Parts: sequence; C-alpha cells; structure tokens
Amino acid sequence: MKKLELFERRKQRSRFQLKKNNTIGVRLSVYRSEKNIFAQVIDDSKGVTLAAASTLSKEFKGKSGGNIAAATEVGKMVAEAAVKAGVKEVVFDRGGYTYHGRVKAVAEAARAGGLKF
Repeated sequence: MKKLELFERRKQRSRFQLKKNNTIGVRLSVYRSEKNIFAQVIDDSKGVTLAAASTLSKEFKGKSGGNIAAATEVGKMVAEAAVKAGVKEVVFDRGGYTYHGRVKAVAEAARAGGLKF
C-alpha cells in the first residue's frame, strides 16, 4: 500500500474510535504540515469550530512554525481560546499522526493551558 493510503486508514481508524467512545462531543483536532501546525476545538454534535490556533496567525509573524517550540505555543493558544469559549474537557484527535514530537507538544501544552483530556 502507498504511504498516503496507510495514513488515511490510520486516520479513519482513530476517528472511528473517537466517535464511538466520545461522550463529551468536543474534540481537539491537530493537523501538521512540514512548515506549520494547526489545532481546532470542534463540537461534533453541532458541527462548529469553537476555537482554533495555528502557526500562520499574527502572533507567529517571522517565527518558524515547524518545530516543537511553535507547537507548544499553538497548544497554549488553543487552550486559552477554548477556555474562553467555555470548553474545559475535550477528546484529543491526533488525526492519524503518531503521538510524538509536535503532536505530543500540542497535547501537553493544551493540558497545561487548562484543558482536560
């Protein structure tokens, strides 16, 4: 199988488990590219994004977005925005990525910022 097909299978498998076991209805979704990282808090019952942060926002102007330090900042920013929106508890959606490196940094920073997984 091709690399992209395997990634899509992992992504679908993790999403299925999230939807099956998600009693909260709110998830923290992470997307990473080579140069940037994005995080969103999504309410699946309403289909609405409650909070979002990325390395393309104004606060990151002139900084690198493809490292662990930037991922930590994105995790803090999304946690602050989610707490302002009234969300305290989420389910972490790693989106098929390995829980390692930048994805792990976003999760740990979001926990430190006040979100419970």
